[in-house]
Amino acid sequence: MTQNSWYFLKIENWKLKIIPQLLTPTHYTLSTLPCYTKLMLYFDRVSKEYENGNKVLDNISLTINHGELVSIVGHSGAGKTTLIKLLLAEEDPTEGTVSFHSDNIHHLRGNDMTNYRRKVGVVFQDFRLIPNKTAYENVAFAMEAAGKQDEDIAEDVPHVMDLVDLKDKMHQFPHQLSGGEQQRVAIARAIINRPEIIIADEPTGNLDPLNTYDIVQILKKINDLGTTVILTTHNKGIVDNLGRRVITMEDGRITRDQKSGKFTM
Repeated sequence: MTQNSWYFLKIENWKLKIIPQLLTPTHYTLSTLPCYTKLMLYFDRVSKEYENGNKVLDNISLTINHGELVSIVGHSGAGKTTLIKLLLAEEDPTEGTVSFHSDNIHHLRGNDMTNYRRKVGVVFQDFRLIPNKTAYENVAFAMEAAGKQDEDIAEDVPHVMDLVDLKDKMHQFPHQLSGGEQQRVAIARAIINRPEIIIADEPTGNLDPLNTYDIVQILKKINDLGTTVILTTHNKGIVDNLGRRVITMEDGRITRDQKSGKFTM
């Protein structure tokens, strides 16, 4: 058994299994939906317009299936950030619905919203680590916030730090780590509670080419283990090397959606 077998076995407990047919949205709620539906996210004719009349999303329809690695590309102002904010329920659409499995995300309240947000891990461009906590403590804090037991934290954090190749530096503080190492801590924090989706929002924007390569390899590894990964990026090299699905946005619309695409704008 390899050092990362623990994580694979844990993932097997919650990763979705693909079945040929899709269940209709009326069959289940978020709390009762079985973990074997292929369709995970669905944007249905979604538009977003602000009070000043600025329309940043225009009639977006989009599906993302379990286990996909999807790159969303586009110039600044294309609508990528707003799309992510809707997915994180930070903003509401003006028109249309955003669904996770069978549930409209923006109708979730209370515990249902909390449970949904625990199923989504986010990796930011600027890391957002707590400066006075070690790498280990930054990752452990995410488990503490989710109400996990001390013995689970002590067992799980070292394994996830090993997955991102930082087990030997997990007791260092953020200022003692390079930018690439800080981003690996941020990835460990995002996956520690075993989310179904990882959203990586320009995760390599502040990194040099070598660290960029390392971060992308870790995201691919996480995807290979069963987690859906949504990546927003301006980096042509990343997208072209991945050879995975590419969604291109322009002026609030999806202009291309290629199963094995290239960075084209």
